[in-house]
Amino acid sequence: MKYDKSKLVEKITEIRIETKKSLNELNLDFFFHYNIFPSNILIYETQWNLENRTMNIGDTIVQQAFLPPIKRLSQKVIFAVRINQIINEEDKKGFSYETIEGHVEKGISIFTIEQVGDELKFKIQTFSEPGNFLTKLFGPIITVPYQRYCTKKALAFVRDQLEKQ
Repeated sequence: MKYDKSKLVEKITEIRIETKKSLNELNLDFFFHYNIFPSNILIYETQWNLENRTMNIGDTIVQQAFLPPIKRLSQKVIFAVRINQIINEEDKKGFSYETIEGHVEKGISIFTIEQVGDELKFKIQTFSEPGNFLTKLFGPIITVPYQRYCTKKALAFVRDQLEKQ
């Protein structure tokens, strides 16, 4: 999807993880399988799962979002993203993806779990703009609040999975 990254709006949200484990002691399999959003918000299929392997740069994720986040009473929206970076540093693990043509947004999302001193944080950083006329028109009243809601739920969902370990 074509866009000018310098014109995309940046948003960063993060949550502290309450655990005595360090980043390298945690099992991040769920995270790298893209189990980040509660299933009432989004279900997905990943290329690497279909091919029975780990995530690689260039892999595709097909997402089905539920608007509102009630599976049986929602409008289903299907779109895709492509992995463009895998982060595997001593104090930071994660990945990012870019939207593919037809997505309701244009841009990049970065998901990281970071060790900052004694603290562990899960961070979602996005650079985006509306991907079509409808999301541009309805963004301020529907898309932006819904994205905020989904991000908040994803932060809590990942935090809960990490804190249970």
